[in-house]
Amino acid sequence: MKKILIATLGLILLGCSKGDFKEGKTFIGDQHVSADTLNLGKQVYTEYCLSCHGVLGDGNGPAAKGSVPPPRNFTQGLYKFGWVKDSGLPTDADFQRIIQGGLHGTAMLQWDVSDEQTYAVTQYIKTFAPQVWENKDNAPGTPIDVMPDPYGLARKEFAIKKGKAVFHLAANCQSCHRGYATKSELDAMAKEFNYTKIDELPSDFYDLKIQESEFYFHDSKDRLAKVLPPDFTWHEVRSANSVEDIYKRVTSGVTGSGMPPWRDVIQDDEIWAVSYYVQSLREMKNTEARKELMKKLGK
Repeated sequence: MKKILIATLGLILLGCSKGDFKEGKTFIGDQHVSADTLNLGKQVYTEYCLSCHGVLGDGNGPAAKGSVPPPRNFTQGLYKFGWVKDSGLPTDADFQRIIQGGLHGTAMLQWDVSDEQTYAVTQYIKTFAPQVWENKDNAPGTPIDVMPDPYGLARKEFAIKKGKAVFHLAANCQSCHRGYATKSELDAMAKEFNYTKIDELPSDFYDLKIQESEFYFHDSKDRLAKVLPPDFTWHEVRSANSVEDIYKRVTSGVTGSGMPPWRDVIQDDEIWAVSYYVQSLREMKNTEARKELMKKLGK
């Protein structure tokens, strides 16, 4: 009953704090959005989003308490999961993918809303961060180019094998994530793929490393949230379902989290290879293969 009263109060406050839009807005990229669309977006937000993201869009809704990870604070205008170049702003297609597809391992569900409703609520969400979306000095994000998969099903096993080497030796993904290979395996991979050898494993090689983020807590502009990179054999990958999804994520990075875009850092075939490898780790969850791997690593 208490939660219902809080939610009802939130709806009342929403109506009081921000009246219906009387005129449209122009967002970056010269995107004109009508008042009718913004008002529809407000209605959709009130019904589906307010309980977590809050009346003010600051991630402080009545259902936000105790949510791990916390709901996104839209007032920052900072978004993790766009498939765009150089950590740019997400496209409307990115918003649609996340709203309708959800984010694994979070309270962000797959919402059964129409394309029209999704477009409208996307535009309304932008109004929480006018310093970003109405700033004429900003530009829309550019979708990444997806290069052809050089491996495919026929070379999947080789891609996984090479991806394991890329993960540990070329990209050093274990500097944030955990390592998944023994010292002898690393030495053999360095020799086979001509990567620099790791002389001595750091003491935290098999541990996840907490990272700094750019995301403020909803109640403070002084405290930045920490980010725990996933253990791919156990945790969900928030915005990926397939090898191609992982490729897009590695290519574009995770904005504000410390995960940079890897395009132009490693070769495109290496991005594809590490994507195959990460997908193979994901498929180990709740299997004997994971138990055997952890035992081999002494975990």
